[in-house]
Amino acid sequence: MVDLENVTKVYAGPKGAVRALDGVSLRVEAGEFVAIQGPSGSGKSTLLLTIGVMVRPTSGGVVVDGTDVYALPPGARARFRAEHIGFVFQMFHLVPYLTVLENVLLPTLARPSGHPGQAEASALLERFGLSHRVDHRPSELSIGERQRAAMARALLNRPTLILADEPTGNLDPDNATAVMNYLTEFHEAGGTVVVVTHEALAAQYAQRSVRIREGRIEEANQA
Repeated sequence: MVDLENVTKVYAGPKGAVRALDGVSLRVEAGEFVAIQGPSGSGKSTLLLTIGVMVRPTSGGVVVDGTDVYALPPGARARFRAEHIGFVFQMFHLVPYLTVLENVLLPTLARPSGHPGQAEASALLERFGLSHRVDHRPSELSIGERQRAAMARALLNRPTLILADEPTGNLDPDNATAVMNYLTEFHEAGGTVVVVTHEALAAQYAQRSVRIREGRIEEANQA
């Protein structure tokens, strides 16, 4: 499903080069639920975005669903990302001037017609208890509702892989548990989940925990 081979990512910083990832090799099998843990600045979010075809590595190979994703031209990369990967972020990344329904429909913009549309989006919003919020803007939602809307958006295109970056970081315990249960349902239905977290609650749901420090994988243990 996901295969990283000796991946390095170097950013240019005001005080010189910053090596966010340093020779990372990692394999995530189809149907796995993996937690990536590490201190702030360890490279875990860069690792997730590299898997998600959003941050091109400086060197090394990234294969997702059998495709060498960074060998694709930009347009094909965007389509691949939309068709195969769903994202859930700590800050939700909902577009403030769009309604909840319009936010959920955003992933369909990169796909041809005939794929999931408004009916499927409405069904997901009902599943997540947001059917009464479809015409509301994100600012009118509670924190938990915003994250549930983000979950609906992540699932709309029926991805094979969900990448979640601190998905419970802004949530109270009840909403955090609900989000992790949604990710578990996706996993139990055959989906692959990679979640970046510093919280014990989120890591407890994973089958395997990977620790990263200073851009290097330190250990990969069964949960």
